[in-house]
Parts: sequence; structure tokens; C-alpha cells
Amino acid sequence: MTLPTSGSRGHLQETRHVTRSEAETAAVARELATTLRAGSILLLSGNLGAGKTAFVRGLAAGLGVDPEDVSSPTFTLIHEYRGGRLTLYHVDLYRLERAAAADLGLDELGVSDGILAIEWPDRLSHELPDATAIRIDIVDEETRRITVGDPS
Repeated sequence: MTLPTSGSRGHLQETRHVTRSEAETAAVARELATTLRAGSILLLSGNLGAGKTAFVRGLAAGLGVDPEDVSSPTFTLIHEYRGGRLTLYHVDLYRLERAAAADLGLDELGVSDGILAIEWPDRLSHELPDATAIRIDIVDEETRRITVGDPS
């Protein structure tokens, strides 16, 4: 279910979605992926188990990448998925402090050919221009509230 909100900041109007399964969460991301262009940056926030990686699987599917290839990059930090309309770069900063995140060089990653999806963006040491915030809140065991819009 999509609940548009009034007003728009930047290039994306804020939208809210309520999902009741991992498949519905992925479907929201799959739909969003069709609107993204090379160079798009997504900042994925939410508690552990909220569905951030499920959301990235949906992005992959929407870009034409096999969602079964997507896993949490917690230990490798950055995964790169090619073969779709655009390359998907999936970053997980959960285990990093801000200083270590700065050393990753995300600005130089070369995402001009793809989409950069960053989990735990609160670990970033600086803002990324034109990024779109994705907030996934746990409502209950099955239900999630997903807010898509520019970071505030």
C-alpha cells in the first residue's frame, strides 16, 4: 500500500508503504528500481531484521539482477551485482565506526554506472549529495512501514 505525502524535497516525493511480508517489501523496492538511473544513491535505515537486505533483493530484481545472488555484505562490506540494466553496489556499514567508513572511499566507488545502496548510513562521516533516504520501520513481526524520500 502506498501512501503519498504532501510536499516534495529534492527529486523524489516522499512516499510511504506498508508491507506485510518480505515479498511485499521486495516488491516496493522492485517498483522503485524502475525509476532509478545511474548514479542514484539510496540510504537504507532501520533496525536489525527490519528488511533492508530484502529491500535490496527487490532492487536487484527490478534492475534485472537475480535476487537470489544478493546477501548481506556485513563481512565483505561491499557487494557488486552486474548483469542487469544497471550495476547494483550494496554496502553494509553496520560493523564500521564513522572513521573507518570514511576510509572506504564510497565517493570514488565509480557508481556512475549503477545504483549505490548503503545500509546503516548513520555510520557515514559525511553526507552524500542527492541521496534518497529509505527508512524501514518494524511495526510488528510481519508488518513494515517503508518511507522513501530525500534525507532530512
